Amino acid sequence: MEIFHLRYFVAVAENLSFSRAARQLHMATSPLSQRIRDLERELDQRLFDRDSHHVALTSAGTALLPVAKDVLGRFDDIPWQLRRALGSERQTVYVGVVPVLHPQLRERLERVEERCAEGFDVKRWPGNSANLVKAVQRGDLAMALVHLPVHAEGIEVLELLREPLGALLPAAEFGARSSVSLSELTDHTYVTSAPGTLPTYFDQLRVRLKAAGIRKEITLNIGDYASVREIVANGSVFGITLLSTKNEEGESGKGASVVLPFRDFSPALATGLIWRRDRAEPDGDLHELVAETGAVFTGTS
Repeated sequence: MEIFHLRYFVAVAENLSFSRAARQLHMATSPLSQRIRDLERELDQRLFDRDSHHVALTSAGTALLPVAKDVLGRFDDIPWQLRRALGSERQTVYVGVVPVLHPQLRERLERVEERCAEGFDVKRWPGNSANLVKAVQRGDLAMALVHLPVHAEGIEVLELLREPLGALLPAAEFGARSSVSLSELTDHTYVTSAPGTLPTYFDQLRVRLKAAGIRKEITLNIGDYASVREIVANGSVFGITLLSTKNEEGESGKGASVVLPFRDFSPALATGLIWRRDRAEPDGDLHELVAETGAVFTGTS
C-alpha cells in the first residue's frame, strides 16, 4: 500500500463519484478505478458499492475513511512539523490568493508581509478558491484569501469583505438603464466561464436564476472575464460580475457592455481569510502569524 492509494480512496469517498474524483486528482477514471481495486485486494475488503449510476461506501469503506484522512493529514504535516522541530529563525510561508482580490485586501496583505518580515518570509500563491482550500488543508499553504462560502474540516474562516454583484449586460439594450430586474432577463441566456473558475457561490446564484425563470445557460470552456464580456456584447446574453467592475469598451471602442445593479436581488461575493485551526493553536507553528494577520485584516492592529 502506498500513500497515493489512500489519497485516491479519500477523493472517491468524499465525491462518491469516480469521474469527479478523477477530475479533482487530474487523472483519468480508468487508472483511478484500478488503484482502488488494488487497495481493495490488499486490504481484502470491498470499499465501495458501485455500478454505472451509483457509488456508496461499504461498512469497510466507512471505517477506513477517518483512518485514511488521519494518515494523510499526518503525512502532509511532515514538512511544517520538521520546520517547527528545527526551530528555523525565519520561516518561508505561502499565502493563497484568488485572482480577483479587492485592492483593499491586497494592501492589507502587503502590511502583513511587512509586519511579519522578521519571523516570516511571506510569499503569495495564486489559485482558485477550491484548490487553495485543499492546499491549506494539506499544509502546503499557511493561509489563503478565498471566496466564500467555505465548509472544510479543520479550517477556520474569517469573513473580511462582501462585494455586491451586478448584471453584465449588452450596452445596446441596457446602456440607458440604471438597474435591471431578474424578470426582465427571462428571455436572455446566462453565460458563465469554465467550470472550476468561479467561486462556489455562483452555484447558489444559478439556483436563484432558475427559480426566477431564467432557464437558458451557456458555459464557456475558458475562464477569463473578457470572453464573457465579448459574448454579452453580442446581445440577448448576460453575466454576473462585481458591481464595482467598470464598464468595459469593446473592440469598437464604444462601450459594448454595462454592469447594472439588480432591483429585486442583492447578490454579494464574500472574501475571507482561512487557516488550519490546529496550526493556529498556541503551540502551533503559525500561531503568531495567524494572530497578526487577523489583526491587520480586521483593523484591530
